[in-house]
Amino acid sequence: MAEQRISELRVENFRSLRQVTLPLGPVNVLIGPNGAGKTNVLEVFRFLSDIVHSDLRPALDERGGFERLVFRGGDAHPDRIVIGIKGSWSPASQEHSDEYRLVIHGMPLARDEHFQFANQRHRLRTITIEDEVATAQVADSGEIAEEIGIQALSSGLSTLPRLRSSGFSLGPVQVAALLGSFRIFDVDVAQAIMPARVPRSGAESIAHNAANLAGFLLWLREHDADAWNHLQADAVDVLPQLEALDFDYPSGAAHTVVVVLRERGLREPTPLLDASYGTIRLLGLLAMLYDPDPPALTCVEEIDHGLHPQALELLVERVREASDKTQFIIATHSPGLADRLKPEEIVVCERADDGSSLIPAISTAKVEQIVEASEGMPLGELWFSGALGGDL
Repeated sequence: MAEQRISELRVENFRSLRQVTLPLGPVNVLIGPNGAGKTNVLEVFRFLSDIVHSDLRPALDERGGFERLVFRGGDAHPDRIVIGIKGSWSPASQEHSDEYRLVIHGMPLARDEHFQFANQRHRLRTITIEDEVATAQVADSGEIAEEIGIQALSSGLSTLPRLRSSGFSLGPVQVAALLGSFRIFDVDVAQAIMPARVPRSGAESIAHNAANLAGFLLWLREHDADAWNHLQADAVDVLPQLEALDFDYPSGAAHTVVVVLRERGLREPTPLLDASYGTIRLLGLLAMLYDPDPPALTCVEEIDHGLHPQALELLVERVREASDKTQFIIATHSPGLADRLKPEEIVVCERADDGSSLIPAISTAKVEQIVEASEGMPLGELWFSGALGGDL
């Protein structure tokens, strides 16, 4: 199976994203002021994920419909929203980029879709959906292989993967699996400190809000000693008084578990309930980064929130290591975090006078030129000084 990656996102008229083409690598850190559109980039992927799970109409209705979602700046009223992604998610995508494109028309409400992917024989196939017809073609011959009916506002992302016909299900299954597994990770400190169920047999994954933090860490200790030892070493390295992580079982070893901290100089372990906000967030983020089976795409807002600056160096390194398994899109305001990034990892975001987002505001090549001209000044300092744009 080809590595699942998205190499490019293209958006027109989705909230503040009037016309955005965003190249994506393994680690993508969006940096810019409030209102620049960072969250809207994440919302594009959440919208696509909701389409996979519930279909187009419910995903639109949840956001107030087309008129609430379409770009509202400038003089002209846009009549369509366009979302397109390129990357690799089919088994034979080494020779050709896989593609998915969704066009939502406003008046009257309608949608068009286009899938492009390579099959096991490395033949490029396309599926086009217009009105109530889905057409499968062999791209290099132009011949129509098959046509089927589809409801007018049903999305191929949600409908086609359920079909038995491989001519229609193969490519959509793969892109739907990629987009449907999308996760915005945000540690809910109030949930993370609560007792979690003791994990049963089978794999355990960290919840999107770290609500099962204790259960996941216990599972990791019992099933992946190498990852557990590295995670614990990271926590000890960043938290000066910490000697070890341990567990307690408030309702019996077969039922619930909580995390406790064994700290230098204290007679008794400290329940996570009594730990600092930053400590809890750090453990949640480390759990996410050491998750052995993450989704293909992970988004994190304000990853540095509540963390001591000394944790940022380690956090960036662990994000890079984890990006072998999951692609990251991270939003931040932190110059301290940006200081530790490479030019190809930073995405400067700005907002134009008409309310549209400029993402990226400058290219990676331009960032590299500015860094070179500054004789290696850290990226956070360059951004804070205004040299990279995206004013605070």
